[in-house]
Amino acid sequence: MAKIITMPTTPNFSKSNFRLRRTIGVASSPYTGSVRTQEYDGVYWEAEVSLPPMRRETALEWQSFLLNLNGSINTFKFSDPDALNPRGTMTGEFRGDQRVNVTSATLSFTAATNTIAGASNTTYFNTVLVGDYIMITGSANVENNGTHKVLTKTNAYTITVSPQKSDILIDESNKAGCKIRVNVKGCTGLTLKADSNSATGTLLKGDYLAISNSTTKSESGYTPVQYVMVTEDATLNVNAGADTYGVQIQPKLRASLTGATNYVYHSPAKGLFRLTNNAAEWSADNISNYGISFSCIEVV
Repeated sequence: MAKIITMPTTPNFSKSNFRLRRTIGVASSPYTGSVRTQEYDGVYWEAEVSLPPMRRETALEWQSFLLNLNGSINTFKFSDPDALNPRGTMTGEFRGDQRVNVTSATLSFTAATNTIAGASNTTYFNTVLVGDYIMITGSANVENNGTHKVLTKTNAYTITVSPQKSDILIDESNKAGCKIRVNVKGCTGLTLKADSNSATGTLLKGDYLAISNSTTKSESGYTPVQYVMVTEDATLNVNAGADTYGVQIQPKLRASLTGATNYVYHSPAKGLFRLTNNAAEWSADNISNYGISFSCIEVV
């Protein structure tokens, strides 16, 4: 079983290349030139990093770290070296909220106004808040499925949205078998709920979030399962029960969140990575100045 090895914290890296890798299939018609794309589940971060020149007494900490990783077998917590300090000031303890979970709905979609509605006797959107990111599935049109940001809420059965896959919805009436959920696999938005009603601060574009797989509230003891970036300033909803954030993210969620066991961390936010190369190496000159570089990939 893989072990998490603690990475030294000093010095910070002097150079880094950080990227998001997606798995996308592309098919081009040899007759018309039209292109169709299909995004698959494979999405993860990669990085190449270099440390500044170090004397041996500092370098040995990094040598020991690399050797203890045992190539790509063991893992370590890692984050974008140029974004260690978040731009936003969000404080508090947050979980992936599960308050929206409608598994059988009959919905109508209106393109002109980007409206999603149920019949007037339904309460599909009773617990939905403006600013939430909801996942719709079950429509016959791909534009109607996927993640949508809630812009307005007219009543418990009517909302307007900003689709994340397309500019507008497609007209469709009384489509049965739809689902309305939050924080499920494939979502490009999170609905976060504070453990109390004392959440404060901001979540800003460019901040990173770490999604954990345990109930721990410890900012140093959690095990990350995914590392995501905030791609739009978040919406804070202050409610009587608990404060919530609606936050757009990339990449999409690789797995659904359960609420109770998925705390989300802002500072520090770290992902779980492993080395991409099984060789541990370093260079040194005649006065014991050491140079160390390595590449890593997020654990999927």
